[in-house]
Amino acid sequence: MTAMNATTEPLVKARNVHKAYESLEVLKGIDLDVMPGEVVVILGPSGSGKSTFLRCINHLEAIGRGSIMVGGEQIGYRLKGDRLVKLSANAIARQRSRIGMVFQQFNLYPHMTVLQNIIEAPVGVHGENRAAAIENAERLLARVGLSDKVHSYPRQLSGGQQQRVAIARALAIRPQLMLFDEPTSALDPELVGEVLNTMRDLAEQGLTMIVVTHEISFAREAADRVVFMDDGHIVEQGKPDDVLGNPQHPRTKAFLARFL
Repeated sequence: MTAMNATTEPLVKARNVHKAYESLEVLKGIDLDVMPGEVVVILGPSGSGKSTFLRCINHLEAIGRGSIMVGGEQIGYRLKGDRLVKLSANAIARQRSRIGMVFQQFNLYPHMTVLQNIIEAPVGVHGENRAAAIENAERLLARVGLSDKVHSYPRQLSGGQQQRVAIARALAIRPQLMLFDEPTSALDPELVGEVLNTMRDLAEQGLTMIVVTHEISFAREAADRVVFMDDGHIVEQGKPDDVLGNPQHPRTKAFLARFL
């Protein structure tokens, strides 16, 4: 866990967020603030809306109602009078450039080396100088413990190594915010620890993170706050010791009992 930024202004501010797929209502009025430097872990059963909410934060999913702001900027929309108007694709891409995301699947380009995967977005999308991007990529690979894999291809890496490359790739755009969507769920059990250790290091360095996971130990050790979601609602939230050690809501108690 890290000391949060002293500022009182949230980096992420979600208000009354709703999301539905036709008649299926997935998010039912989510309110959540995340402060700069805070690590928030979202727990909950499958189908509770955790991943959908995460994808709404960087507008991979469009919200139906409500508001999500990151760094004081409305994500995906601009306010015109009293209504929201959808932003252009270029404007949304610019917003996403401040938000890194790591998915369940690694999504690395198989025909590119590790280095090429990491510099693809900084150089190809954001126009960064290639030499500077390479220098940053090498620094990031050292940060995730993969300096010796610069010229390897994804097929030559274990799943844990591929996910650490995916983390380095997300960090290469120098994001304000990192989103992790169950980053260890596709890994063999013996590989989970190396990815969680990398994430713990990021947390200790003060990176603002929202993590959807079922890894209770990570939530206990690395989170500043644990949020429990169920059926499209935030049911309970608080310090890890409180939520994990003394849950108040029956749904939270029932969920956590499966891990004890």
